[in-house]
Amino acid sequence: MNATAPRGLFVALALAAVYVVWGSTYLGILFALDGYPPLLMAGLRFLAAGAVLFAVLRLRGVPAPTRAQWRTLLVMGICLLLLGNGLVCVAEQDVSSGLAAVAVASVPLWIGLFSAMRGMRPSRGEWFGLAIGFLGVLWLNAGSSLAATPRGMIALLIAPIAWAFGSVWSRGRDLPQPFMAAAGQMLAGGAVLLVLALALGERIVGVPPLKATAALVYLAAFGSILAFSAYIWLLHNVRPALAGSYAYVNPVIAVALGAAFAGERFGMHDLAAMAVILAGVVAISLARGRARG
Repeated sequence: MNATAPRGLFVALALAAVYVVWGSTYLGILFALDGYPPLLMAGLRFLAAGAVLFAVLRLRGVPAPTRAQWRTLLVMGICLLLLGNGLVCVAEQDVSSGLAAVAVASVPLWIGLFSAMRGMRPSRGEWFGLAIGFLGVLWLNAGSSLAATPRGMIALLIAPIAWAFGSVWSRGRDLPQPFMAAAGQMLAGGAVLLVLALALGERIVGVPPLKATAALVYLAAFGSILAFSAYIWLLHNVRPALAGSYAYVNPVIAVALGAAFAGERFGMHDLAAMAVILAGVVAISLARGRARG
């Protein structure tokens, strides 16, 4: 009894971190963009978070990645952090934080599709969930406020595809210990983001507002270190379906926070598309849970 109570508390705290903190990062990005260009902001975030996590792990004796592992981490950093997160930052210059989160909710759908292409055949229930979810993606991009912002729409189409591709591509690769893999990925991806940002002429003009800098620190410390560490812990201590449940909780949190703190408003079209996408994600999760059971 005494052993299970603390574990239950840890699970609840870890889920709260993944649900609320990751759900709030979309609003954090919106606030940070008030003083930092998108790719430069993302690069600073991941380089800082990766450096801190890497240093802590090395002090604890965790081996550094090998040269071959660094190459894999670089590809993952490009797919997940540059194209995945970086394009979300670009998109949030044009679209609301909540709408960006709704679009990113399609990641599990793309993961299912890429997994099928690699020979992991989805069950009938998973195909059903994929069909529902992709109908929601089409609906979201066909007539919502995304249609009026081509840059935002294209960025939010590519971002979840790149994140999902990188996630599936990395399976079975030679990678270091999970937390070191996260640190190395953030260092590699952050460096590429910074180089690209400077090459594209992104610069910090003047002293950024305190609110923007505080948001950037929050994204690095809480979004990239705390919440990601909580997610890694969940993957090793609870059912995968529970660990992955953030995918359909984060958009709801993001929409609520955007409405409460940024005055964002959403039409029925946006909310209905979100409901359809999340219904597809839930259907996939339930089908996978039944298959494992």
